[in-house]
Amino acid sequence: MTELERGTGRRGVVTSFDEQSGLGVVTAEDGSDHPFHCIEIADGTRTIEVGAEVSFDLLAKFGRWEAANVRR
Repeated sequence: MTELERGTGRRGVVTSFDEQSGLGVVTAEDGSDHPFHCIEIADGTRTIEVGAEVSFDLLAKFGRWEAANVRR
């Protein structure tokens, strides 16, 4: 079961992204890290640069919060 927390206005920076696996991490302004998969990149490109400033929502998945709807 997943639960999406939309409209939270969270902002952060992409601190890692592996194009081969499609896995990355967004570090929020509060210092918390949130993993994400490339399918969560909102513009559909499936790739994003490390260092990109983003906004995102949180998705409760597998017992942790992940970044979802990642927007540049």
